[in-house]
Amino acid sequence: MSRIHVLAPGQLTTVQDLGRPGWQRYGVTPGGALDAWALRLANALVGNAEGAAGLELTLTGPTLRFLAEALIAVTGADFQVTVNDRRLPAWRPVRLAAGTEVVLGAALAGCRGYLAVAGGFAVPRVLGGRGTHLAAGFGGLNGRALRTGDVLKNGPPSAWARRLAAALAVPGAFSFPRWEISAEARPPPGAAPAIRVVRGPQWDWFDAGAREQFLRERFTVSARSDRMGLRLEGPALAGAERPEMLSEGVATGTIQVPPDGRPIVLLADRQTIGGYPKIAQAASVDLSALAQVRPGDTVGFEEVTVAAAQELWRAAERQIATVRHGIAAHAA
Repeated sequence: MSRIHVLAPGQLTTVQDLGRPGWQRYGVTPGGALDAWALRLANALVGNAEGAAGLELTLTGPTLRFLAEALIAVTGADFQVTVNDRRLPAWRPVRLAAGTEVVLGAALAGCRGYLAVAGGFAVPRVLGGRGTHLAAGFGGLNGRALRTGDVLKNGPPSAWARRLAAALAVPGAFSFPRWEISAEARPPPGAAPAIRVVRGPQWDWFDAGAREQFLRERFTVSARSDRMGLRLEGPALAGAERPEMLSEGVATGTIQVPPDGRPIVLLADRQTIGGYPKIAQAASVDLSALAQVRPGDTVGFEEVTVAAAQELWRAAERQIATVRHGIAAHAA
């Protein structure tokens, strides 16, 4: 294992993986990276299993010193990543020489970036996952965001990562190959197209005017949004009186409407049950887009069928499989 020193923590930097499913019946949310697509591709670029633990950066990233040679990749939002005031490319593997300091500055577009290191970040598994659960205070690095002075460790790189790092071993603080993940496989961060949704269990509790308003309006992301959910501001959804309901299960992407009529889109650190009516459910394929909107951005919603949402997900999985095969072909 090699050591990585945290010289500055960034606004909110946590260790995340793809979550810890299977514990909701005990009140433990799955958690994990909000933009799972970006984390999966970052891990692919450094030869890790797609669920290896990486760093999730929010709006402003950390400054890190790598004490030993490392292979890293940065994906997701468009962060200003520099070494010695030279810009590091994103969406491709980068070999760092021992002692290199990497500054992950502000996000120019989008909200959340991901940094993967060959071997993954070596933190203990808790309930089957390595990700940070901020509300419960477990997982990741002591259950919290990074702080100045923290020391992280990465595990042993894969044979593929070692071959690629050897091929990139040239003098200088960093080096990288000419190839990268194509733009088609990485939608522009910060773009806010209509989020595709299917009807929620309480869709019919809202009158026709409220449903039409939900699909017509664009809502502004509140500064009170966090990893638990996006709070949306704008005209309240009007509707008929709604019956009181018992709390029931919710999922990542569930869109609840509290009594004030302003929707909340639940994200990875959401609660496991909720008692607000659920007007819609975001399609899984668009969860990454939701992870990249920032306070002040606007979002809208577009209804699709369950079958269409499923096909969109299958197409996305085919695309990521193609990208992973292409990456694996390098340094083979």
